[in-house]
Amino acid sequence: MPTPKIELSGVSQEFEKPDGTVFHALDNLTIRVDAGRFASLIGPSGCGKSTIFNIIAGLQQPSRGGVIINGRDATGMVGGVGYMLQKDLLFPWRTVLDNIVLGLEVRGVSNQEARAYALPFLHKYGLGGFEHAYPSALSGGMRQRAALLRTLLYDSEVILLDEPFGALDAQTRSRMQEWLLQIWQDFGKTVIFVTHDVEEAVYLSDEIYVMAARPGRVIAHLPVPIERPRPREITLGRTFMRLKEDCLNLLNSFEQHAEAA
Repeated sequence: MPTPKIELSGVSQEFEKPDGTVFHALDNLTIRVDAGRFASLIGPSGCGKSTIFNIIAGLQQPSRGGVIINGRDATGMVGGVGYMLQKDLLFPWRTVLDNIVLGLEVRGVSNQEARAYALPFLHKYGLGGFEHAYPSALSGGMRQRAALLRTLLYDSEVILLDEPFGALDAQTRSRMQEWLLQIWQDFGKTVIFVTHDVEEAVYLSDEIYVMAARPGRVIAHLPVPIERPRPREITLGRTFMRLKEDCLNLLNSFEQHAEAA
């Protein structure tokens, strides 16, 4: 078995409440994603998806278990992955171009060199002509494009995307999904993607981890046997619909079990 690009191995996370009791956020979580793969995490609110991302990014130390990147222990290591939240977090006082090169500057690249490197990407990926505009002049979809380009140009091999399209309208979200697939295939990154939208997870992913809550844990790991590239029409196909139904059934069965308990 090849070494995965990133692995969470037996990760558990516990928090002590003010009353002294312990809250179990994650329980013995194991996730493996090979290089260049697109994996999605889906699950109910409270299943610990954001906690997982904070642990992978080194922002939070797990109670047990660890994070392995390229076969090496990366637990608690900050800066080893690119991380994009649902909010674009663009600096309003910086132009689009200067926002996008922020990660390069953090890595020590001069502003002039970073701009020269990034500018062709703006033109290739739909932001050409807006490099000198400020974020307030952009639509929601264009702001997300800028934020994602900033994350990709940080030059990490692993990218974490936490519901980046959750606040967009349906039409813009659809366009952004297609744009994301294009840019992911061009850059060849390993992506872990969090979403509450099952159809989005199936459309984008090579594999899906279905999670349950209280405590957060993986209840299913489903491959997505749909060839790429993926035109939007594949969402009407039998394989797509069957996999979407499988995901929904898993999520619904967990919710019914939790309510009964």
